[in-house]
Amino acid sequence: MTGIPERIALVGLSGSGKSTVARLLAGRLGWHMCDTDAMVEQMTGRSIPALFAEEGEAAFRECEAAALAAALARTPVVIATGGGIVVRESNRVLLKDQALVVWLDAPTAVLIARLRTHEEERPLLAGDDPAARLEALRAARLPFYRQVAHLILDTSQMSPLQVAERIIAVVTRTEN
Repeated sequence: MTGIPERIALVGLSGSGKSTVARLLAGRLGWHMCDTDAMVEQMTGRSIPALFAEEGEAAFRECEAAALAAALARTPVVIATGGGIVVRESNRVLLKDQALVVWLDAPTAVLIARLRTHEEERPLLAGDDPAARLEALRAARLPFYRQVAHLILDTSQMSPLQVAERIIAVVTRTEN
């Protein structure tokens, strides 16, 4: 990418801070903010867990792809994506070609701790071993995150505001 991007997309596993950082980043930049999971919920009138339970992952991924396309149609925009948006090749192509993609990452233990502090329903945390499930997702998605990421940030030692400021520093540095 050359020049200042008109779109910044945040990717990463659940708990990496995508939604929180996107809100802060959009506010700091004065840009629109889109959250693909929230867009799917608005489009379907159901929560993500309900959509998964009632129609399955394939239906969810279709809605997610439509939400991504709608989010990318706005500029300037910061997009918080769902953790699995990268599993679909067409989404990876759109992200890589149309946005500065920032992969937010942190060790599994940090992600689990963050997820436990939120009120919303997290199917990932249900059951006996959420860390093992998150590690399996990490292993499956790692090549896809690497494929799309223009920038990788370990968020484990940074506040969401520090993450947003780091992204702004990178974006403004590409301007010069």
